[in-house]
Amino acid sequence: MNVLPQDAKAHPLSVFIVAGEESGDQLSGALMEEISRRAPAGVHFRGVGGARMEAAGLDSLFPMEDLTAIGVTAVLGKLPVILRRLKQTVEAILADPPDVLVLVDAPDFTHRVAARVRARNPNIPIVKYVSPTVWVWREGRAAAMRPYVDALLALLPFEPDVHRRLGGPPTFYVGHPLLERLDILRPSPEEQVRRDSKPPLVLVLPGSRRREIERLGAHFGTTLGLVSRDLPMELVLPTLPRLEGLVRRVTANWPVQPRIVTDEAEKYAAFRQARAALAASGTVTLELALAGIPHVAAYKVGWLEAQIARRILKGTTVILANLVAGENVVPEYLQEYCTIPVLCQALRDVVLDSPVRARQVEAFARMDEIFAIHGPGPSARAAEVVLRLARNGRTAALPAPEDLL
Repeated sequence: MNVLPQDAKAHPLSVFIVAGEESGDQLSGALMEEISRRAPAGVHFRGVGGARMEAAGLDSLFPMEDLTAIGVTAVLGKLPVILRRLKQTVEAILADPPDVLVLVDAPDFTHRVAARVRARNPNIPIVKYVSPTVWVWREGRAAAMRPYVDALLALLPFEPDVHRRLGGPPTFYVGHPLLERLDILRPSPEEQVRRDSKPPLVLVLPGSRRREIERLGAHFGTTLGLVSRDLPMELVLPTLPRLEGLVRRVTANWPVQPRIVTDEAEKYAAFRQARAALAASGTVTLELALAGIPHVAAYKVGWLEAQIARRILKGTTVILANLVAGENVVPEYLQEYCTIPVLCQALRDVVLDSPVRARQVEAFARMDEIFAIHGPGPSARAAEVVLRLARNGRTAALPAPEDLL
């Protein structure tokens, strides 16, 4: 990795960083820690974030939860608060311009922040961390970002090519944060023995948002009950502490009861021993793929969201593991295709020694090569780009993509 220029600013750096939901808070916290380690004169963080970012040194401008709204109806209900927070964020940035502005995920909010800041103070370098899913829908967002994003940090290896094709901003593949957790995702020899033992340990992952859990809960419970009649399984359901009460209510009437865990160490112990999983579509599918766990993905949204999605989604899959692998190895059942009989057969296929399971195992074994897992971790790569812009402004010489790997 390139060394930062010697003529860099000697004063403590000012970094304004904004995240809009829990995944962004985790990503930002790791980035902040890496920036702090690499800023010899110190760094002062301002912005919006959650507990992880606050632990890394952020005093949040307001609660991050004010920006979290999933689905059309939820966004509409929260719109007045979001608009008020948008204005507050922009004014805070302009009142005391930082050396660099870092906007993490939450594109509907952060892109508006970026556009307004760039219009009123074009000297502030702006980094966007996590590409919006232009490869699935609204591809025009790539070119729209170019005027107000100086560097886009991509989590997935195919994203720089997508943005070059679509006319997006300079894009740097830094790697997915899950790559920094491979040691806790993958089994030891003893844990591999448990993966191959009976009864199979099956992960149940109905989502990390209330609406996901409520919509998928009944389907998951019935599916597990039917399959377990002639295929006994040990079920483990990892969830967040704040969702434990909801999960216990949703699973209370399931015909088979999972072991519910909220401790992170217990969660990853289960990952290392699991043979298969039934999961809500989302980032967890990539986590399962990197852990080498064959799985089935399902998802249901409200009627209005489904109608909109049908008209704007592109491609044949929304599963990250499939997109990275370049083939649809993980079965995904969305909306009306998410039915009990279909889920039952799909779950059997990934638990038993079937061709479906074998195809997933083979594809997941290629993930290390696809992700280019070597050299500095994702947070270190991201910090390299952020610090170059923070120290030398928008005219900074950014590292060549190969220098980050």
